Amino acid sequence: MKTIDELLAEGVKGKRVFVRADLNVPLAEGTITDDGRIRAVLPTIAKLAESGARVVVASHLGRPKGAPDPAFSLAPAAARLGELLGAEVAFATDTVGSSAKETVGALTDGRVAVIENLRFNAGETSKDDAERGAFAEQLAELADLYVGDGFGAVHRKHASVFDLPGRLPHAAGYLIATEVGVLKKLTDEVKRPYVVVLGGAKVSDKLAVIDELLGKADRLLIGGGMAYTFLYAKGYEVGISLLQKDQVDVVKEYMARAEANGVELVLPVDILASAEFPDLKTKAPADFTVVDADGIPADKEGLDIGPKTRELYASKIADAETVFWNGPLGVFEHPDYAGGTRAIAQALVDSDAFTVVGGGDSAAAVRTLGFDENAFGHISTGGGASLEYLEGKTLPGLAALEG
Repeated sequence: MKTIDELLAEGVKGKRVFVRADLNVPLAEGTITDDGRIRAVLPTIAKLAESGARVVVASHLGRPKGAPDPAFSLAPAAARLGELLGAEVAFATDTVGSSAKETVGALTDGRVAVIENLRFNAGETSKDDAERGAFAEQLAELADLYVGDGFGAVHRKHASVFDLPGRLPHAAGYLIATEVGVLKKLTDEVKRPYVVVLGGAKVSDKLAVIDELLGKADRLLIGGGMAYTFLYAKGYEVGISLLQKDQVDVVKEYMARAEANGVELVLPVDILASAEFPDLKTKAPADFTVVDADGIPADKEGLDIGPKTRELYASKIADAETVFWNGPLGVFEHPDYAGGTRAIAQALVDSDAFTVVGGGDSAAAVRTLGFDENAFGHISTGGGASLEYLEGKTLPGLAALEG
């Protein structure tokens, strides 16, 4: 995989460099609530601009249905990028139309432009190779070189991620190089004990990675909504907690395989349970009780791991050499149910291990709860991409950059 430093050594001054970034930031009424993904791609964009390139930044945001939708405009991300760069960033109001062509055409050496949400064009996500390729051809007309640095999208076979690199000289940006280097430490170069903490809502989202990790990790700590399917599989009452009954047999098989492989699979021993889901808008105080994991009342749902589980999980992390964490342990968006997720984050901070926070909600939680990002070994920008890499899958965006 060619690196951006090799590209820079060949000279980029005066050349139009298409940077496929991941500016898929969370928005609340048009305001960015977490700019982590923008800051993550900043070194690549800044270095290209400093080297005299004419930088064309492109990304998706959300899931628009192949047509313009103001709710998913990249305009706020472009504005924030300009603030972080300390320089004006031009913004094109379309992807490959007149605005994009004029905006890119007006760029001078060292300047940066952002084109509108790539998913406003149906060709970006099309499953039809010809349609996707046609859009990639139009994007290629905007640039001379391609730099892939949107790690959060490399698991997608999309036009700007998979097809475009084959049409331009290409290289991997600093973020992708860093992410791949980190993931190799979780797969090929693991220091043990290797502890994996998995949370999030649905066990079905994590089945493939659990399947793979049962042959690699030393300990699996399970929390979040997915934990209740495991508890149910053990024969416990889980009340009205999130439960995927169709996955119970698979979970039972995983628990048996973990025991056979000598992998310690750790489940919650106590739970914060409530009859009502909390109000995430007002953050009004919640009414909950702490119950043992095998005694959740029939009319209540588990919304966070309890204090005994927090201590247990911290003790399982304490002697680790490598820790990977993906998925919150409870409804961290509400202060009364953020304790479990906070405890895991603190355990990673206190650990001497190489610690990786696996993107998505986990990364958002770390920032929301006020942790110093530098206290972790690495905070990934791509939850889904990280999981698929750990599952052993070939990621289309990485394959394209290696071609």
